[in-house]
Amino acid sequence: MNWPTTAKINVAIDGPAGAGKSTVARKVAEMLGYIYVDTGAMYRTVTLKAIREGADLNNSAELARIAERLDVRLVPEPGGQRVLMDGEDVTEPIRSQAVTGAVSRVAAVPAIRELLVRLQREIAASRGVVMDGRDIGTNVLPDAEVKVFMTASVRIRAERRWNEVKDREPSTSIESLAEAIAERDKTDSERDVSPLRQADDAVLLDTSHMSADEAAERIVGMCRRALEV
Repeated sequence: MNWPTTAKINVAIDGPAGAGKSTVARKVAEMLGYIYVDTGAMYRTVTLKAIREGADLNNSAELARIAERLDVRLVPEPGGQRVLMDGEDVTEPIRSQAVTGAVSRVAAVPAIRELLVRLQREIAASRGVVMDGRDIGTNVLPDAEVKVFMTASVRIRAERRWNEVKDREPSTSIESLAEAIAERDKTDSERDVSPLRQADDAVLLDTSHMSADEAAERIVGMCRRALEV
């Protein structure tokens, strides 16, 4: 596949929890030779720090103070990225069920979103970025040349998440994950600041019966067409 050596675009991939955004976005970035940015990992890192410090997750001011003094770094590596929290590799801990159950509350804090969105835009300023999250196409990178809204049924998303966590959290069931995912959909869609929604110019991609490779190929095709314009 012959890609232009100078022209680069930004790719925004949004969607609900468990839709496979991170997996697909990593594949797309690798195929394009772009930088992958998992914005959800940033919010999860703040959440992990708050949990470890015993913070009141309903206290927005306390959560904002934690975020302000926290050093979050995304380190690119083959096949994805490592997440560093104040120098500690927390790539795995931020995927725990405890963090998953609390991250929506943290992500809804306006001061935290403002802080992290600013960082995300700085990363994407030079272009050539594949970024996934909940509000990338609508808020973080509204001018992204390719926007995709990925979704899948709640059951499929729960099964995918279970496959990710079953080894480190064997007591977790698909049913409990489905309930948590449905609740997070509701929370993310109804929050006041940057709610989860499909951008008007985003392509809807239902991956319920699609492999990650198939979804990535579909998005890369969109990028190819955008680069040809």
